[in-house]
Formats: sequence, structure tokens, C-alpha cells
Amino acid sequence: MDNINETINNMYQQAAGIGVEYGGKLLSAILVLVIGIWIINKLTRLVSNQSQKALPDETLAKFLSNIFEVVLKVLLVISAASMVGIETTSFVAVLGAAGLAVGLALQGSLSNFAGGVMVLIFRPFKVGDYVEAQGVEGVIQDIGIFVTTFETFDKRILIIPNGPLANGNIINHTKSDVRAVEIPIGIAYSDNIPDAKLALEAVLKNDARVLQDQDNVVAVVDLGSSSVDFLVRAFVKTEDYWSLFFDIRPLLKDAVEQAGCSIPFPQRDVHLFQESA
Repeated sequence: MDNINETINNMYQQAAGIGVEYGGKLLSAILVLVIGIWIINKLTRLVSNQSQKALPDETLAKFLSNIFEVVLKVLLVISAASMVGIETTSFVAVLGAAGLAVGLALQGSLSNFAGGVMVLIFRPFKVGDYVEAQGVEGVIQDIGIFVTTFETFDKRILIIPNGPLANGNIINHTKSDVRAVEIPIGIAYSDNIPDAKLALEAVLKNDARVLQDQDNVVAVVDLGSSSVDFLVRAFVKTEDYWSLFFDIRPLLKDAVEQAGCSIPFPQRDVHLFQESA
């Protein structure tokens, strides 16, 4: 019985010693966790508010503030664990190795994420722009962290990864307020060039959509195999581009025909030679 009591006393003393040795550290670690989480939440809200003001896209601002919060909380937990006496060196090494493995496995997704960040920061286009990139073209419907969504004129939905999109050529057809409609048109070699030029210029002057203060062009640009080729370049507001693009062709045709000119089709002269017997 005495041995049992002595064993219990020893266990109690050991437990009391452990409690005295680690209790203070544990309480300190808990206190650090509580205060640290409170400070991190405050800092995260501050960073989120400032990033939403500084960055052009709310999605990117929220994503970056979430990363900021997660990194700080991981560092806080590691610090609290080291205060208790837990060896954190191996934990950090395992965490680093896991991060490397995840990074290698998701390198394509990380590339798309980096591309999405670049697109959202530098804003080469916005939702509603008509854009040509990566061999496709359409109206931007959504700009995400990893992908960008296009809608084509025939209502197809195209989803393009942001990695190749950010690293390739991008043509934004609606970035400028003004665009040029360019139409080639040819007349016969027998027609009068000045008359045709005046007729084409009249079409541009009589259309309210054509901006008269811009450098509109009606000029001969080539002497083709079957025709004298004009280039008609008319500057319009971007929102009027497609309406004039489709409307102006029949107007130009009627104008040159009323001026006594014709629009020839390709011709070839074939000469037959009969060999004498």
C-alpha cells in the first residue's frame, strides 16, 4: 500500500512539475494565438480595404488579402508551437517540401494564376471589349483569376487560360474610341479615276457616322491585273464600326456606278495559235 501511495505521489509530483514547466508556456502560446488572430483579422481587413482601392479588380484584391491572411496565420501557429517547446524545424521542412510538390503538380495552374494577376493589374481589356487573342476573337464576358471567358458573334462561349493569354499578342478592337473601316474597291482601267474618287468621297461626306475631322482616305493603292484598286478608309466611333462596315459596301458600289464607272471581275485573255502543217 505504501508503494502504491509513493508511486501516486511521484506521478503527482511529475505532473505538477510538467504543469509548472509547460503550463506557463501553454498559457503564453494560447494568449499569443488569441491576440495574434485578432491583430491578423484587423490587418487583413485593412489590407483588403486598401487593395480594393488600389487595384482595379475586386476579385484580385480579395484573393490577395486571403493569401495574406493565410500566410500570417500559418506563421502565427508555427510561432505558438515553438513557444510550447514543439520542434518546428522539421515541421517547416515538411511544409516547404509539400509546397514544392504542390507547386510542381500545379505549375500550369500557377502559370494561369500569374497570367490572371497580370491581366487584372495591367487591364489590356475589360468586360465588354471586343478582343482578338490566341487565335480566337469575341466579346469579353468574364475575367477570372485563372481563365477569361469570350463570347463569339455566333454565341459560342470560349474559355481561354490566362497564362497563354497574358504572354501572347492581344488585339483590343474597342480600346480606342475611334476605329477605321477599310474597304477595297476596284474600277475598270477604262473608267475615269477622278470621277470615281469624287463619287467615293461623296459617300463618306454624306454619311453622318463618318467622322469628318479625321484623316479619311480615298486613294488608288494598286494597279491590279483586272482593275484599278482604291482603298476607302473611313473613321467612325467604335460603336458605329459594324453598322458602317456592313452598310457602306452597297453605297460605294452604287456611287461608282452612278459616276459611270464599273466594278470589273477578274479577266484573262486567251490567245490560240494554230500551227501550220
